[in-house]
Amino acid sequence: MKKLFITAVFALGSLTTFAQEGATEAQETATEAVAQDGFSEITLEEVPQAVISMIETNYPGATISKAQKNEQNHYKLDVSLEDGTTGTLIDY
Repeated sequence: MKKLFITAVFALGSLTTFAQEGATEAQETATEAVAQDGFSEITLEEVPQAVISMIETNYPGATISKAQKNEQNHYKLDVSLEDGTTGTLIDY
C-alpha cells in the first residue's frame, strides 16, 4: 500500500510539472510577436529615392509591392523579382 501511495504522488507531481512548462512556452511566443511589431504601412511614393535606387542597383528588375516604415525611419519592403521569387528587404 505504501508503494502505491508513493507511485501516485510521483505521477501527480510529474503531471503538474508538464502543465507548467506549456504555459511558459505560450508566454514566450506572445512576447516574440510583440517584439517584431513597429512597422506601419506607407505608400510607395513615400519611399525615398535613395532606397529605391539601392534596390534597382542590387536587384535589377525588382518591383516593390509593399512598403513599411518604423519610427527610426527604417524601411521594410516586400519585393518581387523577375523570376517570380519574392522576399522582404529591411533597410537600416
